[in-house]
Amino acid sequence: MPVKEASSQETPYGRYITSDGWFVLNLGDALAVRNDEKGGATYPLESREWPFRDVGVRVTVLSPGEPNALYHSEGVQEGFLVLSGEATLVVEEEERPLRQWDYFHCPAETSHVIVGAGEGPCAILMLGARPEVETLRYPVSEAAAHHGASATKDTEDPDEAYADWPGEYVPVRLPWPPDAS
Repeated sequence: MPVKEASSQETPYGRYITSDGWFVLNLGDALAVRNDEKGGATYPLESREWPFRDVGVRVTVLSPGEPNALYHSEGVQEGFLVLSGEATLVVEEEERPLRQWDYFHCPAETSHVIVGAGEGPCAILMLGARPEVETLRYPVSEAAAHHGASATKDTEDPDEAYADWPGEYVPVRLPWPPDAS
């Protein structure tokens, strides 16, 4: 039996996928969500109602100095490909510069966070295995705290870790590709 094409909905902020199935979505036409205070902007390529079964995927755009999350580790492997711009990777308490086309392979249980760097926005393709049971750990990190990206105490509870994370994510329409000017 053939797999059906996913449905989508056009919003003032871009197109959003609204069902399961295959689809093609150009990021220039896609809805994005943004936290104006931290976390950057994200193109949620999978919908909350129809998450991908085996892999999570999104593209995040970070401004210089903006972390994508709090320093954390997950119980599954992830991968990050810098599509444009520059970033700073904090991994296992060490900093590494990232630039366009750098790929960061992140094995399960590796503590990490990515922070925008350079003169303009940084776009990153983020992929992660989709576990049946999600395990997260937010260790306190001196290196990540330097970038405003550390939990205040060690925890495995995302709500506790992000209790001080400001702002809400709201829909936006972003230019694609991100403009460095």
